[in-house]
Amino acid sequence: MWDPVTYLRYGDERSRPFHDLVARVAADRPRAVVDLGCGPGTLTATLAARWPAARVRGLDSSAAMVAAAVTTVDVAEGDVRDWRPDADTDVVVCNAVLQWVPDHRGLLTRWAAELPAGAWLAVQVPGNFDAPSHRALREVAARSAWRDTLAPLLREAPVDDPVGYATLLTDAGCTVDAWETTYVHLLPARADADHPVLTWMEGTALRPVRAALDAAGWSDFRTELGVRLTEAYPARQGRVYFPFRRVFVVARTGARAEENQ
Repeated sequence: MWDPVTYLRYGDERSRPFHDLVARVAADRPRAVVDLGCGPGTLTATLAARWPAARVRGLDSSAAMVAAAVTTVDVAEGDVRDWRPDADTDVVVCNAVLQWVPDHRGLLTRWAAELPAGAWLAVQVPGNFDAPSHRALREVAARSAWRDTLAPLLREAPVDDPVGYATLLTDAGCTVDAWETTYVHLLPARADADHPVLTWMEGTALRPVRAALDAAGWSDFRTELGVRLTEAYPARQGRVYFPFRRVFVVARTGARAEENQ
């Protein structure tokens, strides 16, 4: 289960890629805007502020996130795999969601085909699965105490690089702007608190691990991972430098075909 409080511990750092993504969407007067995987709708509300004439909706698979949603936007519970655009859906934002969805490449191709011509599809996924944090996570999960339980839950490379997504959506008939950015988050580190990368991961990557283990197993796993993260990300002058790579793609459907006419 997603925990809105845990997820929003680093709300400023997590929201920055959303704003950088949406800044590249040049829609002027969209009729309908959809935020897929919107969480508690905090960032969805910024879409409503940007396009006040549009019908703005959010969709999230977590009942806890939907229950915590801000009251100024329309947020519903649902699976992005089942979502299909309406005929007037001009902007789709899907931020830090598709890394959880198997075969999301097929989903992107379908969305590109089903959206109206000239619609905008903006996607961001974390690209840090080879970072020390995730390598440490996989190494601890491979220990005999947890291997059988956790092996099916952890994937080494669930996302593409910018070229992969650009190729996919260009082949689907879109014009594409794809790029990657590595943010260096400066996380406060206190001697009397857990390592900040551990608490960051509790909001996302560690969620399925915690759900799969009992209380004692989770406590042991968390302790061992914390030791490894402390070695990988040492504190300097009260802060931890946490590089985080993200992959972005903004596509406009049908634009290539229109330009070639």
